[in-house]
Amino acid sequence: MRQYSIVTGFFAQDDPAADGVAIGALPDRFGLLDDSPDRWEKFRKHIDDLNATAPEGTQYKVFFFIRHGQGYHNVGEAKYGTKLWDDHWSKLNGDGEIVWGPDPDLTPLGVAQAEAARRLWETEHEHGVPLIETQYASPMRRALRTWQKIFAESGLLSQEQRRVMILEYLREEYGEHTCDSRFPRSTIAQNFPPPIYEFEDGFAEEDTLWRADERESTEHVRERGRAVLDRIFKSDKETYIGITAHSGIINGFIGNMGRPRYPLPTGGILPLVVKADTVDQAL
Repeated sequence: MRQYSIVTGFFAQDDPAADGVAIGALPDRFGLLDDSPDRWEKFRKHIDDLNATAPEGTQYKVFFFIRHGQGYHNVGEAKYGTKLWDDHWSKLNGDGEIVWGPDPDLTPLGVAQAEAARRLWETEHEHGVPLIETQYASPMRRALRTWQKIFAESGLLSQEQRRVMILEYLREEYGEHTCDSRFPRSTIAQNFPPPIYEFEDGFAEEDTLWRADERESTEHVRERGRAVLDRIFKSDKETYIGITAHSGIINGFIGNMGRPRYPLPTGGILPLVVKADTVDQAL
C-alpha cells in the first residue's frame, strides 16, 4: 500500500498552519514562495531531482487541485445558512427563485472565477509554469464547466493537450442534497463531448451512488480520495496532475496526506507536491 504526505516549503498552502482564508482562492504565482523570474524553472528542476534521487517505492507528483467556481447551490446555502440548508433546502431542487438541483450550473460569478483562474495560468505561463500533463475532473456540470473555462478555452494548450478524464470518484460528497445528484452519462456527453471529454472505463449511464435518504460519510469520501490517488500513482506516468472537482473530495485527498481540512474558496486552486511511499503491509 501507499502512504501519502505533502512536501512542504514550495507553496504558501503547503504549510501545515496555512490560513486558507487569508491566502485566498488565487494567490500570486499560485502561492509559490519563490518569486524570482526563473522560479518555475527552479521548481521543475527540484521536482525532477526529487524523483531522480528517490529510493525505490517512492514517487513525487505535483497536484493542482481546482475547486469549481460558484454554483447556484452555493448561493442557496449562503441565502439560508448551512443549518437550514442541510436540514431542508438542500433536499429540494430550488426555492422558486434559484434552481440548484440536480447538478447546478455555474453562476455568472462562478464563470468569472474560472476565467480569473485561466488568466493566472496565462500570467504564470510567461514565467514557465509547468503545464498540467494529465487532467482529471468530476462528472458534475459545475466542475466540467470550470475546467472548460480554464483550459478548453485557453490558448495555452494545443488541441492534443485539451483532454480531460471524467472520474466518478471525483464527484462531491453525495446523497440527500439534490445538487450532488449527477446527470446521466449520455446527458453529460451531449454537453461535454469527446474527444476533449473522456469517461473512465465503466462509467455508468445512471447515477447509482446518490440516495435521497442517505448522505455519504466523510470517511467514505476519504476512501474515494485514496482510491483515486492509488490509481494515479500506479497508472499515470506523468508528474503534473490537474484535478478539477469539489471542496469535499479535495479535502478527502488531503485527509489521506495527514492534513486537516483546507478551506479552498470556489474557483480556487490548491497546488501541492505529494510524496507517495510504498510500504510493506506486513510491517
